[in-house]
Amino acid sequence: MAAAGARWNHVWVGTETGILKGVNLQRKQAANFTAAGQPRREEAVSALCWGAGGETQILVGCADRTVRYFSTEEGRFQGQKHCPGGEGTFRGLAQVDGTLITCVESGIIQVWHNDKEASFDPLLELSVGPGVCRMRQDPAHPHMVATGGKENALKVWDLQGSEEPVFRAKNVRNDWLDLRVPIWDQDIQFLPGSQKLVTCTGYHQVRVYDPASPQRRPVLEATYGEYPLTAMTLTPGANSVIVGNTHGQLAEIDLRQGRLLGCLKGLAGSVRGLQCHPSKPLLASCGLDRVLRVHRIRNPRGLEHKVYLKSQLNCLLLSGRDNWEDEPQEPQEAKKALPEDTETDELWASLEAAAKRKLPDLEPTQGALQTRRRKKKRPGSTSP
Repeated sequence: MAAAGARWNHVWVGTETGILKGVNLQRKQAANFTAAGQPRREEAVSALCWGAGGETQILVGCADRTVRYFSTEEGRFQGQKHCPGGEGTFRGLAQVDGTLITCVESGIIQVWHNDKEASFDPLLELSVGPGVCRMRQDPAHPHMVATGGKENALKVWDLQGSEEPVFRAKNVRNDWLDLRVPIWDQDIQFLPGSQKLVTCTGYHQVRVYDPASPQRRPVLEATYGEYPLTAMTLTPGANSVIVGNTHGQLAEIDLRQGRLLGCLKGLAGSVRGLQCHPSKPLLASCGLDRVLRVHRIRNPRGLEHKVYLKSQLNCLLLSGRDNWEDEPQEPQEAKKALPEDTETDELWASLEAAAKRKLPDLEPTQGALQTRRRKKKRPGSTSP
């Protein structure tokens, strides 16, 4: 697919091998984009977000602590910015007022000048506690972000205010044995039109918090399955969420009553990325089974698209445009060998090696055929 057609991709996926992949579901095509040279696992993509100007730019957070700027209009990377400080991979990226917001696993939130050419010290640095699993920006108030992680309770921060959180969740009460309940918030979402937030945990719980509530504990809690929940997304209308777990199971949970609304045919490995279309009943999912899936929510057909993408998939971005089918017809171009086609994969390498081994000759000899014929004759028959 030509680079000029990158703007028409429906889903963008970040991989464990450091490749940004664009998928056009209408054409059933996938293209790879790398910043330079061959893909490397040291540059694994751990976070994606849209840049300024709608869906014309993607910010790609990599394991080597660089944020790369990809233009969907030109189909190429336009620069990168190194963001040192703290330890671990990016757990969230965001933009606000021309600045870049990053959060790493060790719990350091930094606000940077969004100048990809120059190198500056961060404008702001906050410590939100270690073991962060997710930082999420409030779409209605871009200067507000929420964080949560393992033994790191949900907190809401105002990046234009003080260095203390504006909301700090309180752990639930002790269990029936009077033992402390562990904390492990894996993903966070802001509920539009309210101050409420919803989280999913590594202990298969979905919780709704209301910062206006004085108790600071969940106002609603639901459980699903037996395995850690790893990703979550709001459905159109924001009355329910879809969660995925480490065993590839997908389920829709109602946020008003806390009940299970239904399950979707899930993945074969841990779910790493989920996102619903803002207006269409579509869900994009990816994970360790290397397959991008697009489901139609609450539809008997369920699975709409399934694309194998060779690499383990860490995160995704789903295009929010409504006119998915209104793609201009472009002339067919001659197929070219793209550098990304050289991506290697251990599984395919092992299969190719096995195919090269010389198989034994399975063609039966003439003597063997004659022996079989003799055995099939009835007793007392004479030879021809």
